[in-house]
Amino acid sequence: MPGNAQALKETEVAAAAFGVKLQYLDDIETAFRAASKGRADAVLFLVAGGVAADHRTEIAELAVKSRLPVIYLGRLPVEDGGLMSYRVSLNDLDRRAATYVDKILKGAKPADLPVEQPTKFELLINLKTAKQIGLTIRPSVLARADRVIK
Repeated sequence: MPGNAQALKETEVAAAAFGVKLQYLDDIETAFRAASKGRADAVLFLVAGGVAADHRTEIAELAVKSRLPVIYLGRLPVEDGGLMSYRVSLNDLDRRAATYVDKILKGAKPADLPVEQPTKFELLINLKTAKQIGLTIRPSVLARADRVIK
């Protein structure tokens, strides 16, 4: 959980910098009702496994019903009707990890290897969902997307 705690702290810092108010709610339906009632501009769904994985379709349907844009951590929610995801490229991370394994197998000490930050990210957009919630996505954003679901 330390990684999740760090991600949460970073999200809170970023939100504060942009003047965004964060709300933490447990029940999915209650969360979307509160977001709509509170006139939220968007939802950032930071959970990728567990409950989120089991309820991807329900979450996407509630987002459309609430007419709220939602950004997710992974591609599966977008394929199941979510609006978009922006995440680190797992394929790129795997390739970078392989270079580390290669260096270690050739005798490098792990402690001597530099720590790297991810440099490649993936943007997925579901245009069908965007239309359902009345959101127009600029062509320049679509052009940058790694995958657009029509």
